[in-house]
Amino acid sequence: MKILAGVYEQVVKRNPGEPEFHQAVKEVLESLEPVAERHPEYVKAGIFDRIVEPERQIIFRVPWVDDAGTVHVNRGFRVQFNSAIGPYKGGLRFHPSVNLGIIKFLGFEQIFKNSLTTLPMGGGKGGSDFDPKGKSDMEIMRFCQSFMAELSRHVGPDTDVPAGDIGVGAREIGYMFGMYKKLRNEFTGVLTGKGIPYGGSLVRTQATGYGLCYFVEEALKAKGLSFEGKTVVISGSGNVAIYAAEKAQQLGARVVALNDSNGYIYDENGINLDTVKLIKEIQRGRISDYIKHHPHAKYTGGSRGIWTIPCDIALPCATQNELNGEDAEILIKNGCIAVGEGANMPSTPDAIDLFLKNNVIFAPGKAANAGGVATSGLEMSQNSQRLSWSFEEVDEKLKGIMKSIYKNSSEAAAEYGEPDNLVLGANIAGFKKVASAMYAQGVV
Repeated sequence: MKILAGVYEQVVKRNPGEPEFHQAVKEVLESLEPVAERHPEYVKAGIFDRIVEPERQIIFRVPWVDDAGTVHVNRGFRVQFNSAIGPYKGGLRFHPSVNLGIIKFLGFEQIFKNSLTTLPMGGGKGGSDFDPKGKSDMEIMRFCQSFMAELSRHVGPDTDVPAGDIGVGAREIGYMFGMYKKLRNEFTGVLTGKGIPYGGSLVRTQATGYGLCYFVEEALKAKGLSFEGKTVVISGSGNVAIYAAEKAQQLGARVVALNDSNGYIYDENGINLDTVKLIKEIQRGRISDYIKHHPHAKYTGGSRGIWTIPCDIALPCATQNELNGEDAEILIKNGCIAVGEGANMPSTPDAIDLFLKNNVIFAPGKAANAGGVATSGLEMSQNSQRLSWSFEEVDEKLKGIMKSIYKNSSEAAAEYGEPDNLVLGANIAGFKKVASAMYAQGVV
């Protein structure tokens, strides 16, 4: 970086101890260097300086009482990063690893992801270091109600519209929506990922996984390839992984592996998704339970080893920085032709460099996994109109959005001289819309 080096140095200085945020900012600014060269007016107007600084960072105490009557205190976060093109939009993550730096990294990525969807949504993210694992429904309800008691002051359908993320599914969204409705005495589309009976959208559960496959399919198609007959390995076993596997299978692929934080399963016959859904969505069990239903499958402790399984297409759908340079070398050696990020920033910078240098199709998360927030945007539209669309209608709109994201990312990459670099293309395409809106609105 030449022009933007000072911006990055300031980010590191102002935000010590936040490596994930530093990583996300560096990756984006490196891509935007040629944009800074072409648009000196953006440099002069401080667009780059402003886009890396959140508009608002909210940290709050969340006290709650467990079933034994013991009082616990967690920390809640909401980072409202950028509202240049619409109300803040981004998920809530409940996980012990959550801290301000991780929320800022996720919120920063969300700015560009939301811009790429072509829908009017700004970027934000939130969550808590609360761990829902092992908690009863009543404990989770009490925590969610306490969390929303404070968050309700800062969100609204025209201000900030949170959704779910890791640890926050339909149950948690329901508890938070109920509390918001009681506190504000209004029924609005303040949260997305709601249950169908009270304003949710069909396809929302499947959206991130389906959208990932729609994007990767477009990238494959550009090279005369497809999912048909390909072997696929997917990390994770939550919503994104399950529905990426479902869509990959529908597109003719054979998905052979999934994992969770304890280990991974390998089924050479192809993963049985009915079993995975039973274990994960109903029983809330571990992926190791799969071999109880399918004894021919193999379970291996330790989740990292999943990338040693030979595959044509790899879809990391678990968490940030789960796929490193060593994993990338193994995938490339085993003949992997495409990697699509279902999680947020799951590949380390050295892994991404290896994929790009070895002509592996690489679909970056802010573009490839934008299907979830795109469908959240469609849920917002339905709530505003007091309408409900059919599964087919929403799925068709989702597919159109993902095709548009690929097209815009690919065209931006070509415009700046690197036609196969979708990381560059996605960052530039997402940035241009936000930057032009910020420039038009003055220094605010």
